Amino acid sequence: MSNSGKILLGVLAGAAAGVITGILVAPASGKETRENISSKTDELLSNLKDFLNKEKAEESSKTGKKEESSTKTSSTVR
Repeated sequence: MSNSGKILLGVLAGAAAGVITGILVAPASGKETRENISSKTDELLSNLKDFLNKEKAEESSKTGKKEESSTKTSSTVR
């Protein structure tokens, strides 16, 4: 994982911890709190899936470039 990926993951984890803490200490009924936790969890999971898909695409493109480069090299050698 790249440094920017690690930083983004840290920011997401920190944001999640802040949101959860804020929800749990906020003066709301139990039902409202559960609904807030559920919606924030869905939002966080969506953001995490987007992040992981981007990282996977980056890794795939790097791997594809390496394979393309090695194919060109082997063709040149022959």
